[in-house]
Amino acid sequence: MELSRLPGFLLRRGVKAVAVVLAIVVCNFLLIHAAPGDPASVIAGQSGAADERFLAQLREQFGLDKPFHVQLWIYLKGVLTLDLGFSHRQQQPVWKLISERLPATLLLTGAAFAFAVTAGITLGTLAARRVGRWADSLITILALTFYATPLFWVGLMLVLFFSVWLEWLPSFGMASVGVELSGIEAVLDVGKHLILPAATLGLFYLAVYARLTRATMLEVADQDFVKTARAKGVPEGQVVRRHVLRNALLPVITFAGIQAGQLIGGSILVETVFAWPGIGRLAFDALLARDYAVLLGVFFCTSVMVVLFNLVTDLLYAVVDPRVEVEG
Repeated sequence: MELSRLPGFLLRRGVKAVAVVLAIVVCNFLLIHAAPGDPASVIAGQSGAADERFLAQLREQFGLDKPFHVQLWIYLKGVLTLDLGFSHRQQQPVWKLISERLPATLLLTGAAFAFAVTAGITLGTLAARRVGRWADSLITILALTFYATPLFWVGLMLVLFFSVWLEWLPSFGMASVGVELSGIEAVLDVGKHLILPAATLGLFYLAVYARLTRATMLEVADQDFVKTARAKGVPEGQVVRRHVLRNALLPVITFAGIQAGQLIGGSILVETVFAWPGIGRLAFDALLARDYAVLLGVFFCTSVMVVLFNLVTDLLYAVVDPRVEVEG
């Protein structure tokens, strides 16, 4: 893509992204309020004072007594000004809660995504170059196993093996409890806690990328331009890197861009298993407490990230293959 077209492309996609996010915000608001129960009932039940007068006071306090369209309009105005409301359970602004948890989730999903893409493409390339041999069979079996195994079971088995039996890695949390660390020691401590949850979240997607890379590389290897390059005496390694792998990466990039957003959803289960202090765990706790404001805030943040991932994917298309023209 020519650089002169980039501002126009970003402007068009930005307008579409805002429209998509607003539509998602409205849909999430409708779905959340269609669920039975409300925060007032939960708070009244926890305090042991569930009479009608107390419930009416709570509903007035949280604006639940207003007509539905008024509640929706108030929430939309808040979203446009990045005011995501107030958590009745945490007694803090929703944006503050999310901003405290978001870095942990981004670290987990970013590490899992990088691990899945790098290892998946590497294993897929190896399988394609060793097609029909024992390495190809082993990679295929491992990929199918990781793909078919539930995330929570993988996480529990990794904890049992590396934390309980071998005692190599910590089994929960983001940092060691009761120990004050700084500098490189703190970074290494977080890194040790990150290995198991990132591996658990990334193994499923690693299997997808490995299988997809293998299939696309075998398909591209049969194209005429690859056969021509080999006939001209181009070294095999150069043929694989410049001709086969580069063209085979386009479907992988497409799939990775779509699944990058899904990692946020998968992190809810992984963060719960490993007690990782991210927005996935925050959403789970908010769901149990009927904390609508926090749930809607988490959904808003994840929808924005998914839209941004899709935009970056379109731009990567033009980087990997300059023949591809991205349009708004």
